[in-house]
This record gives sequence, structure tokens and C-alpha cells, in this order.
Amino acid sequence: MKKILGIVVLGGIALVILAVMAIFYLGPIVKAGVEKVGPQVAQVPVKLDGATISVFSGNGELKGFVLGNPEGFKTPEAVKVGTVAISLVPKSVTSSKVIVRSIRVESPEITYEAGLGGSNIGKILENMQSKEKQEKSGGAKSSGKGLQVDDFLITGGKIHASATVLGGMSATLALPEIHFSNLGQGPEGITAAELSSKVFAGVVDAAAKAVAANAGNLGKIANDAVKGLGGDAEDRAKKLGSSVTDLLKSKKK
Repeated sequence: MKKILGIVVLGGIALVILAVMAIFYLGPIVKAGVEKVGPQVAQVPVKLDGATISVFSGNGELKGFVLGNPEGFKTPEAVKVGTVAISLVPKSVTSSKVIVRSIRVESPEITYEAGLGGSNIGKILENMQSKEKQEKSGGAKSSGKGLQVDDFLITGGKIHASATVLGGMSATLALPEIHFSNLGQGPEGITAAELSSKVFAGVVDAAAKAVAANAGNLGKIANDAVKGLGGDAEDRAKKLGSSVTDLLKSKKK
């Protein structure tokens, strides 16, 4: 009897240790996944300071997410988020499809930088769409496991519009709320490239709406910026206008 009791006690202790280890390591697994797959999909640096996720409830937080800029752009990053609340099915992390109940991105800061060759977020979206097409055609390895995301919300965001062609002209606008639901409901789910492309297209769409809604204010800021730029200011302003036009068009792709 004592032997059986000892086995039960040892088994219980082992389960507790396993649970603690799982809680401790599930976050780093998610962090490593984000930092590995992110650059493959967006073709820009991706950083995540940390992730804490409970193995029991599947609820947790991602902290310090930063999506870098493509080469040639001056601003520090394209997207910066302090905290992302996430809820997933814990056991699905080790399966072929990770099931995410919800993702809530609070108060992201998105920098839209207009340059002579287009915008940073436009280029990142092109990268994501290109990766998605390559995967579908079999020309590239799939970006990780299949994903199912039941609810994805981006709320309270800001977009910092910056124009390097106009000497660093900038303005901050409110980003409209972005909401997706029932993504990757099929048996295979969707890839990280498909999810990223869809969500980032929503970001570009929201940014375009913010720019369009504030066209008058941005025009005044641009005019003020042009005054002190010298003889090529008009040409540079036209190129900025083309870049903004590209942003508005890109949401329709």
C-alpha cells in the first residue's frame, strides 16, 4: 500500500513539475515561432520581447512586438505594439493546426512612410502577398503550421504618416478599427503568410481610409512643408502624391 501511495505521490509531483515547465516554456515557443516565421513572410526584421501563455487556459500576452521596415526607409519601424492579448487552445500548439480563439491588438502604432519608390507598408504587403502566392504555387516552403483564428481585432490604433521626400513631414491620424473572424476554419487552416497578408491588407485599407478622411489636413501640412524645400519641392510633392495614391489603390488588390 505504501509503495502504491509513493508512486501516486511521485506521479502527482511529476505532473506538477510538467505543468510548471509547460507554462514556462509555452511562451518562449510562441516567441520563437513569431521571430522565425515573421521575417520569412514579411521580409523585414520582426522582434517580440516576450510571450506568457497559460498551458491550462491558453490565455496570455505577447509583449513588445515590432515589425521593421524594408531597406531604404528612414523611420525606425513599420508597426509597434506594446501588448497583444491572445487566447489559444494549448494542446493545438503541438498539432498540425494551431487553433487561436482570439487575438486582440490594443493601441498599435503604425508608421506609414512615403518615399520616392512607394510606401513602407505597401512594400511589406507586397512581400506578404508574394510569399502567399509562392506557397500556393508550390514555389516556396509553407510558412509554418496551419492556423485557425476565430477572432482577430485591432483597435485604438494610430497611424503616423511620414514623408521623407518632404523633409520628414509627419502627421498622426486615428486608425479605424480592424476586425476579422472565422479565419482558417477548414481542416488545414491557413498559413502564416495567408493570415499576415489578409490582416496587413486590412491595415493598409484602414490606413487608406484614414488618409482619405484627412486629405485636407494632410494637404495643408504638405503645402507648409514644401515652402522651405527649394526648387525641386514641387516634383517631390508630386511623387509623394503618387505614393499616397498607390496606398489607396493597394487596398483594392
